[in-house]
Amino acid sequence: MVQAQICRLAKKLMVWHRANEASRRLEATPGVGVITATALVATIGDASQFHSGRQLAAWLGLVPRQYSSGGKERLGRISKRGDGYVRRLLVHGARADLRWSKHSKERRSIWQESLLARRPTNVVLVAMANKTARVVWAMLSRGESFRTEARTAA
Repeated sequence: MVQAQICRLAKKLMVWHRANEASRRLEATPGVGVITATALVATIGDASQFHSGRQLAAWLGLVPRQYSSGGKERLGRISKRGDGYVRRLLVHGARADLRWSKHSKERRSIWQESLLARRPTNVVLVAMANKTARVVWAMLSRGESFRTEARTAA
């Protein structure tokens, strides 16, 4: 009974995903699958309502809280405000991407390598999710497809 309901919902989700051009474009992004792409398109809607990718990442709760005064910046933990479901999907997508890049023959990006060398894994995952949110904003606001970066580390 439950399995049949899950199958019906999965088919509906896939039909919606295939019919939505923005969702299909987002699926090409590393760490973003069908569920994450459909959730992002459904949650964000019109990406032009955000002025920048950082604003979208802040709306999702993926940026550090700022405790700044007197010109001295103090960054805390991520704010965790915003949509927890989409934030969770982005972090788990980053986890899958990081794990896949560990075992693949293709090397990680220089940015990931340097971040892993100086920060704990969970901090790197949130940073990758933040970067993915900014890429998603750029793709949705400009109507572009994903462009792969050079993933070669020194």
